[in-house]
Amino acid sequence: MSVPGDDDDLRPATRLVRVGRDPRVTGPFVNPPVVHASTVLFESADDMLGNRQRYVYGRRGTPTSDALESAITEIEDSAGAVLCPSGLSAATLAILACVESGDRVLIVDSVYGPVRHFADTVLKRMGVSVDYYDPCIGAGIASLFRDRTTLVYCEAPGSLTFEMQDIPAIAAVAHERGARVVVDNTWATPLYFKPLAHGADIAVVAGTKYIVGHSDVMLGTVAANDSAWRQIKETHGTLGLAVGPDDIYLALRGLRTMAVRLERQSASGLEVARWLAGRSEVSRVLHPALPGDPGYDLWRRDMTGAASLFGFVLAGWSETDAKTLIDGLRLFGIGASWGGYESLAILAKVRHIRTAVPWRAEGPLIRLHIGLEDPADLIADLERSFAAVVTARAADDTAD
Repeated sequence: MSVPGDDDDLRPATRLVRVGRDPRVTGPFVNPPVVHASTVLFESADDMLGNRQRYVYGRRGTPTSDALESAITEIEDSAGAVLCPSGLSAATLAILACVESGDRVLIVDSVYGPVRHFADTVLKRMGVSVDYYDPCIGAGIASLFRDRTTLVYCEAPGSLTFEMQDIPAIAAVAHERGARVVVDNTWATPLYFKPLAHGADIAVVAGTKYIVGHSDVMLGTVAANDSAWRQIKETHGTLGLAVGPDDIYLALRGLRTMAVRLERQSASGLEVARWLAGRSEVSRVLHPALPGDPGYDLWRRDMTGAASLFGFVLAGWSETDAKTLIDGLRLFGIGASWGGYESLAILAKVRHIRTAVPWRAEGPLIRLHIGLEDPADLIADLERSFAAVVTARAADDTAD
């Protein structure tokens, strides 16, 4: 729900300002009131027994949650959307809504690590079989289908190694065989890629990242097309998933500025990535929006923009050198998550979590998230730390 009127012809940044602002739900306020509620009262016993009002219990929705759910529904162009307490809970909800004991699931090998852990533990205990597949497989995924393969789980690009996936090709194969397709779209957000428009049935986003944008709220969203929406809604309610109203309010506030933040962070990320690509210490930069990246053509075909998250592989450096490089940075924090206004750097450990396609690299992999700092300052910070490590390595070689 939004302000009455046809907003379909508006550009994405304008839509982000308007979505989720239906005065019939939120009143005349620019920002919807924050409704704290558990118990909701009814006028009569019959009203309660007959569910004769929109709001029946805090977990089942309030005007605050309605505002964000309707906003996500509109920007995803979906049949509906639900909110979850984290990106991981959104991903697991999407999977649980589509499987039952005896089913088989295909999950991309570059999947977010905690989703892999869920698949290898909870799904296994449920009697659901999991096969991991090469993220670059495209339509070749047809060879992996078996009896009772009911779901294909994608992540485009992978959040550590950044392989792009051919979502339309995978979705076409899956639908021919009666399977559903889930896409983790956290990297691109619905601003730069709409999975449902490219054949997916369900889109998952860790709203903790770019939607919230300020590193202070855990949130996940799940949007679905007409064929999957009922199952998503029913499973969401059955699991008792709910998000606190204050977190929803902060997510709504972050959503309004996501276009501006992403535009700035995307440009800065590409500037830093191009600079790294010219460094002799770097063997390759993993960024789908860089020409020459293996996923560049798919990115250019399907997406309208790029996130500010990417990786780079060090040329023959040791893990100790990579840690020293990270520790020497002043403007990059060291920590999990991304999508906020601050830049981050982590040492990405990939080899032990890949099973379908072994990860082979020339050296350690560092993942960067570029925030809202001036990219020139970030480059200078990286350059200082590179120089310090190179000098230290030269001194060690001389001592040997």
